[in-house]
Amino acid sequence: MSEQPIVRAESLRKSFSGPSRGIGRGRAELRAVDGVSLAVMPGETLGLVGESGCGKSTLGRLLLRLQDPTGGRVYFEGQDITGLSQTALRPFRSKMQIIFQDPYSSLNPRMTVRAALSEALRVHGKVSSASEEEQRIAALLERVGLRPEHMRRYPHEFSGGQRQRIGIARALAVSPSFIVADEPVSALDVSIQAQIVNLLRDLQEELGLSYLFIAHDLHVVEHVSRRVAVMYLGRVVELATSEQIYARPRHPYTQALLSAAPEPDPTAHQHRLLLKGDVPSPLDPPSGCAFHPRCPIAQKGLCDREVPALRAIESGHEVACHLAH
Repeated sequence: MSEQPIVRAESLRKSFSGPSRGIGRGRAELRAVDGVSLAVMPGETLGLVGESGCGKSTLGRLLLRLQDPTGGRVYFEGQDITGLSQTALRPFRSKMQIIFQDPYSSLNPRMTVRAALSEALRVHGKVSSASEEEQRIAALLERVGLRPEHMRRYPHEFSGGQRQRIGIARALAVSPSFIVADEPVSALDVSIQAQIVNLLRDLQEELGLSYLFIAHDLHVVEHVSRRVAVMYLGRVVELATSEQIYARPRHPYTQALLSAAPEPDPTAHQHRLLLKGDVPSPLDPPSGCAFHPRCPIAQKGLCDREVPALRAIESGHEVACHLAH
């Protein structure tokens, strides 16, 4: 595996302006992504987990430059793409793609499958004739487990799992090397999720793809990811291999997420780590460590004052917690 990441974020930040709490207080800053640094290596899957609203999807879009960062840098294949114009970004667009969460809303209901896939092929100059276009689309559909004749149908004529396969085919149409899979199975029936996950893994092995796999289902992430990053209120609080995360999580938030995951064996004893309170508003985050109001081991005078940096506690295992060891 190459030592150079295919995608790297360096102190990446994204803020939005929102109404402040209280009357006459003007506008407040919502820090959706707050100083995230991470890298995705060629051919690997980096899992990204956390509660809804923690900034996972925003981070994925920042890496693809679908949104412009407020601060920090994004590098693709060693090149800084942070400040590139949309015209200068065009050569990179075919190398970076996204698979959306909802396979129905991400497809135009008025376009046939052929029209949806041919749009990407034409924009990026991947085909030179109608016959080549049809052959390319037929091959894409077969690659994701559909039939060539499906190209003449509309999205509403397919099941949820089939629509997600079309979304995957659309992402593959321009021959990318990096794909952000933004909760690609969360909108699907459990019986279909494994099929899509296995398809993504097969495509990765066949095409050498790199994934940022965003999910809230920890069992799915464990199945597909080599490394896992855990986010809380815009920050990465733990980053380690999947074996390290699931065998010995170090951050209290990671421990709580894992203890909340359903246990399929009804006879198994499972210790539950229950968090107190609700997730704080990103418009008014707590001082110090953002997790300290809900943390079972927080220390007053330390955790409520100092923001912990992501630090290595063993090889390949980083944690943003004052008390983790």
